[in-house]
Amino acid sequence: MIDLHTHSRASDGSLTPSELIQTAKKRGLSAIALTDHDTLDGLEEAREEAAKQQIRFIPGIEIDIRYDPITVSGEFHLLGLGLREPGPVFREALEELSRLREVRNRHILEQMGEMGIKADYDEVRAISGGGTLGRPHFAALLVQRRVVKNREQAFEKYLGKGRPLYISKEGLEFTRALQIIRDAGGIPVLAHPMSLYLGWGRLPAFIADLVAQGLLGIEAWHPTAKVRSCKRLEELGKSLGLYITAGSDFHGTSRPDRKLGLTAGDRKIEDTLLDSIPPLRNY
Repeated sequence: MIDLHTHSRASDGSLTPSELIQTAKKRGLSAIALTDHDTLDGLEEAREEAAKQQIRFIPGIEIDIRYDPITVSGEFHLLGLGLREPGPVFREALEELSRLREVRNRHILEQMGEMGIKADYDEVRAISGGGTLGRPHFAALLVQRRVVKNREQAFEKYLGKGRPLYISKEGLEFTRALQIIRDAGGIPVLAHPMSLYLGWGRLPAFIADLVAQGLLGIEAWHPTAKVRSCKRLEELGKSLGLYITAGSDFHGTSRPDRKLGLTAGDRKIEDTLLDSIPPLRNY
């Protein structure tokens, strides 16, 4: 098995990059990509551990893209797989995203205070373990305070889109994110396309437009999508000349339903997938 979409504690996963690689080894994976949200911080540690464990390591990232969804739930994420040389321009963009994220987090904290849930920024940062601070860590705080029973309830009642503690997150313009990924030697891949919340009457044209702008891949297989939708996405991707990828979107204990090496329908992500993505074969 392989996995081309995972997260560590460098963003919102529960495992350190080393622990992620060790877990992948135990699961029998032969290759893994680390694609933390808007950060490269975990890549070097994961790369070193992968060398020890003799697992092929593919450095990556998942970038939030500015998007005006038709529905309140829509979101647009772009994976960058096989990053070779993320330069100063790449890192400047990530620093900008980090600043925007902090502004958002502090607004969430202020709204919590207005609701009578007192906490300071350092307390929430401690929950993150030094990783990229985001909504999952506020969810953990709400669980600790017994405001909710679990993470799912925290999002359903407070942190999900349209809820009292939700504040929209700024992302990069698609063309900018696309360019920094390609300049770093990576492959830009549309992550979990069904999360765009576009119907099939609009989705093909939307993705075709992204291809015209330089998109190279599509994550056709993702655990939140139905198998029939994944098959349809794979057919669409192939018709547009895109690389087809698959991932578990593994986060560890924060999302225990997602297992390394498995995707929609609990299907194994076979290592033969890499054969169809020439730029990733040399990792």
